[in-house]
Amino acid sequence: MTENTAASKPKTAPVKKAPAARKPAMRKPAAARKPVTRTRAAAPVKAAVKSAPAVSQVKPAKKSKKEKKAQGKSKVVRDSFTMPQTDYAQIAALKQVCQKAGLHVKKSELLRAGLQALSKMSVAQLERAIVQLAPIKTGRPKKP
Repeated sequence: MTENTAASKPKTAPVKKAPAARKPAMRKPAAARKPVTRTRAAAPVKAAVKSAPAVSQVKPAKKSKKEKKAQGKSKVVRDSFTMPQTDYAQIAALKQVCQKAGLHVKKSELLRAGLQALSKMSVAQLERAIVQLAPIKTGRPKKP
């Protein structure tokens, strides 16, 4: 009896290589990114209008969930700015007035309401409001 040398050796599992380490994803600067254009939403409407025999029979195209979300909300932007303590005190006082009136309001909502009020002013009124502001240094204050 001749023994088969290959059969007598224990089989070993093939050696697996460890996956290569990945670099963390780096985000491109805003200037290098391409602007997003949305043209798909307009295409079905145009096709429906061209092929429709009568205006009364045309049904509006249904929007997908993504399109509804994109249309309903606008993109928010985070920003920081320097403001004197007296202006912060005015914001707190306005919040108290709103709270007494039964209105729960956030600081950002007050600032946005102020922007709406400023946009409805005439140029002369806007100029008077800006001239009355005390000048401040821009940028971050130095740490003591």
